[in-house]
Amino acid sequence: MNGYNPPMAREKEAQGSTIALNKKAKHDYFIEERFEAGLALQGWEVKSLREGRVQLRDAYVLLKNGEAFLFGALITPLPSASTHVTPDAQRTRKLLLNRHELAKLTGAVERKGYALIATAMYWKHGRAKLEIALARGKQAHDKRAALKERDWERDRRRLLKRG
Repeated sequence: MNGYNPPMAREKEAQGSTIALNKKAKHDYFIEERFEAGLALQGWEVKSLREGRVQLRDAYVLLKNGEAFLFGALITPLPSASTHVTPDAQRTRKLLLNRHELAKLTGAVERKGYALIATAMYWKHGRAKLEIALARGKQAHDKRAALKERDWERDRRRLLKRG
Protein backbone atom coordinates (compact mmCIF):
# COMPACT_ATOMS: atom_id res chain seq x y z
CA MET A 1 0.00 0.00 0.00
CA ASN A 2 0.99 3.65 -0.03
CA GLY A 3 1.38 3.96 3.77
CA TYR A 4 -1.44 6.47 4.27
CA ASN A 5 -2.39 6.95 7.93
CA PRO A 6 -5.82 8.36 8.75
CA PRO A 7 -5.93 11.73 10.53
CA MET A 8 -5.69 11.61 14.32
CA ALA A 9 -9.12 13.18 14.78
CA ARG A 10 -10.84 10.38 12.88
CA GLU A 11 -8.84 7.73 14.73
CA LYS A 12 -9.58 9.31 18.12
CA GLU A 13 -13.32 9.56 17.35
CA ALA A 14 -13.47 5.90 16.31
CA GLN A 15 -11.69 4.71 19.46
CA GLY A 16 -13.17 6.71 22.31
CA SER A 17 -16.65 7.74 21.25
CA THR A 18 -18.31 6.68 24.53
CA ILE A 19 -18.37 9.44 27.12
CA ALA A 20 -20.29 7.77 29.96
CA LEU A 21 -22.39 4.68 30.65
CA ASN A 22 -25.15 4.06 33.17
CA LYS A 23 -24.15 0.55 34.25
CA LYS A 24 -26.80 0.45 36.97
CA ALA A 25 -29.61 0.79 34.40
CA LYS A 26 -29.54 -2.86 33.31
CA HIS A 27 -29.54 -3.94 36.95
CA ASP A 28 -32.52 -1.79 37.97
CA TYR A 29 -34.68 -1.91 34.80
CA PHE A 30 -35.92 -4.16 32.01
CA ILE A 31 -34.91 -2.16 28.93
CA GLU A 32 -37.55 -2.37 26.21
CA GLU A 33 -36.49 0.12 23.54
CA ARG A 34 -33.65 2.59 23.00
CA PHE A 35 -33.68 6.05 21.41
CA GLU A 36 -30.94 8.48 20.43
CA ALA A 37 -31.37 12.11 21.43
CA GLY A 38 -29.27 15.19 20.92
CA LEU A 39 -28.45 17.48 23.85
CA ALA A 40 -28.75 21.26 24.12
CA LEU A 41 -25.51 22.07 25.95
CA GLN A 42 -23.54 25.14 26.95
CA GLY A 43 -19.89 25.61 26.00
CA TRP A 44 -18.44 24.70 29.40
CA GLU A 45 -20.50 21.49 29.38
CA VAL A 46 -19.04 20.37 26.06
CA LYS A 47 -15.52 20.96 27.40
CA SER A 48 -16.33 18.92 30.50
CA LEU A 49 -17.74 16.10 28.34
CA ARG A 50 -14.51 16.02 26.33
CA GLU A 51 -12.66 15.49 29.63
CA GLY A 52 -15.12 12.74 30.62
CA ARG A 53 -16.52 14.59 33.65
CA VAL A 54 -20.09 13.29 33.46
CA GLN A 55 -22.13 10.90 35.58
CA LEU A 56 -25.41 9.31 34.45
CA ARG A 57 -26.16 7.08 37.45
CA ASP A 58 -29.25 9.00 38.63
CA ALA A 59 -30.22 10.51 35.27
CA TYR A 60 -33.79 10.26 34.01
CA VAL A 61 -35.94 11.92 31.37
CA LEU A 62 -39.21 13.79 31.91
CA LEU A 63 -41.65 14.84 29.20
CA LYS A 64 -43.27 18.27 29.64
CA ASN A 65 -45.33 20.26 27.13
CA GLY A 66 -44.28 18.05 24.22
CA GLU A 67 -40.56 18.38 25.02
CA ALA A 68 -38.06 16.04 26.70
CA PHE A 69 -35.71 17.15 29.49
CA LEU A 70 -32.79 15.38 31.17
CA PHE A 71 -32.73 15.53 34.97
CA GLY A 72 -30.11 14.28 37.40
CA ALA A 73 -27.14 14.08 35.02
CA LEU A 74 -24.04 15.47 36.69
CA ILE A 75 -21.60 17.32 34.44
CA THR A 76 -18.79 18.58 36.65
CA PRO A 77 -17.38 21.93 35.47
CA LEU A 78 -13.69 22.20 34.76
CA PRO A 79 -11.67 24.37 37.14
CA SER A 80 -10.70 26.49 34.16
CA ALA A 81 -14.34 27.31 33.29
CA SER A 82 -15.12 30.83 32.21
CA THR A 83 -15.31 33.52 34.87
CA HIS A 84 -18.41 35.21 33.44
CA VAL A 85 -20.52 32.00 33.53
CA THR A 86 -21.67 30.36 36.76
CA PRO A 87 -21.86 26.65 35.93
CA ASP A 88 -24.67 24.54 37.40
CA ALA A 89 -23.54 20.90 37.39
CA GLN A 90 -27.04 19.40 37.63
CA ARG A 91 -29.06 21.79 35.55
CA THR A 92 -31.99 20.56 33.46
CA ARG A 93 -30.93 19.96 29.87
CA LYS A 94 -33.26 19.86 26.89
CA LEU A 95 -33.20 16.76 24.70
CA LEU A 96 -33.57 17.06 20.96
CA LEU A 97 -35.98 14.46 19.57
CA ASN A 98 -38.28 14.57 16.57
CA ARG A 99 -42.03 14.86 16.98
CA HIS A 100 -42.71 11.20 16.10
CA GLU A 101 -40.29 9.93 18.76
CA LEU A 102 -41.73 12.31 21.38
CA ALA A 103 -45.27 11.10 20.64
CA LYS A 104 -44.21 7.47 20.95
CA LEU A 105 -42.39 8.09 24.23
CA THR A 106 -45.27 10.12 25.67
CA GLY A 107 -47.75 7.37 24.87
CA ALA A 108 -45.61 4.66 26.44
CA VAL A 109 -44.87 6.63 29.60
CA GLU A 110 -48.44 7.83 30.20
CA ARG A 111 -50.43 4.74 29.20
CA LYS A 112 -48.17 1.79 29.92
CA GLY A 113 -46.26 3.09 32.94
CA TYR A 114 -42.75 2.97 31.51
CA ALA A 115 -39.84 5.07 32.76
CA LEU A 116 -37.34 6.96 30.61
CA ILE A 117 -33.74 6.58 31.76
CA ALA A 118 -30.40 7.72 30.36
CA THR A 119 -28.24 4.69 29.53
CA ALA A 120 -25.25 6.13 27.65
CA MET A 121 -23.67 9.33 26.38
CA TYR A 122 -21.38 9.32 23.36
CA TRP A 123 -19.97 11.37 20.49
CA LYS A 124 -21.44 10.98 17.03
CA HIS A 125 -20.05 13.10 14.19
CA GLY A 126 -18.63 15.58 16.69
CA ARG A 127 -21.92 16.03 18.56
CA ALA A 128 -22.86 14.73 22.00
CA LYS A 129 -25.70 12.21 21.88
CA LEU A 130 -27.65 10.61 24.70
CA GLU A 131 -29.09 7.12 24.52
CA ILE A 132 -32.36 6.99 26.42
CA ALA A 133 -34.25 3.80 27.13
CA LEU A 134 -37.90 3.02 27.59
CA ALA A 135 -37.74 0.77 30.64
CA ARG A 136 -39.80 -1.02 33.28
CA GLY A 137 -38.50 -1.21 36.84
CA LYS A 138 -37.24 -4.53 38.20
CA GLN A 139 -38.31 -5.84 41.57
CA ALA A 140 -35.91 -7.44 44.07
CA HIS A 141 -36.58 -11.01 42.96
CA ASP A 142 -35.98 -10.05 39.31
CA LYS A 143 -32.61 -8.54 40.24
CA ARG A 144 -31.60 -11.69 42.13
CA ALA A 145 -32.59 -13.86 39.16
CA ALA A 146 -30.56 -11.68 36.80
CA LEU A 147 -27.49 -11.93 39.05
CA LYS A 148 -27.88 -15.70 39.27
CA GLU A 149 -28.19 -15.96 35.49
CA ARG A 150 -25.11 -13.80 34.95
CA ASP A 151 -23.05 -15.89 37.40
CA TRP A 152 -24.19 -19.10 35.71
CA GLU A 153 -23.20 -17.77 32.27
CA ARG A 154 -19.75 -16.83 33.57
CA ASP A 155 -19.26 -20.27 35.14
CA ARG A 156 -20.51 -22.01 32.00
CA ARG A 157 -18.02 -20.08 29.82
CA ARG A 158 -15.25 -20.94 32.25
CA LEU A 159 -16.13 -24.65 32.13
CA LEU A 160 -16.34 -24.69 28.34
CA LYS A 161 -12.99 -22.90 28.10
CA ARG A 162 -11.27 -25.61 30.16
CA GLY A 163 -12.73 -28.35 28.01
